[in-house]
Amino acid sequence: MSLNIVLYEPEIHWNTGAIARSCGLTHTRLHLIEPFGFEIDDKHLKRAGLDYWDLVDINIYKNVEELYAKYPEGRFFMATTKAKKLYTEVEFQDEDFIMFGPETRGLPEDMIFGNYDMAIKIPMLKDFGRSLNLANSANIILFEALRQLNFLDLG
Repeated sequence: MSLNIVLYEPEIHWNTGAIARSCGLTHTRLHLIEPFGFEIDDKHLKRAGLDYWDLVDINIYKNVEELYAKYPEGRFFMATTKAKKLYTEVEFQDEDFIMFGPETRGLPEDMIFGNYDMAIKIPMLKDFGRSLNLANSANIILFEALRQLNFLDLG
């Protein structure tokens, strides 16, 4: 039993490290899609994840197609400010994937609008031109999914 967080082309090591820490402490798998805006062995990335790296199930892919091929039956939700559906309107299931785009540009529009019924958003101010930090956003949605699944017996 596990959820999955996907970071598509993450750019900022601090965010990836913080998300890895959350994944490790919740038995959530972390999937990283290249290219990255940092070195995966970057000392700042490791520092952001502190001593939780041994708890994290990390999977790295050259592209999103490789991820989709590995999980052809997966349900992939795409977190984006361009969605109409709120993340709280989804009935999450064990093994679901929640995908987040790079900090400066988000997920590609063709990915979002090619499967728009799987696009979800966190409500926030409109027309502000900014959004929540990636690590905060990932935690908000991850913990809603965990709550719905009775925290997958985390205790």
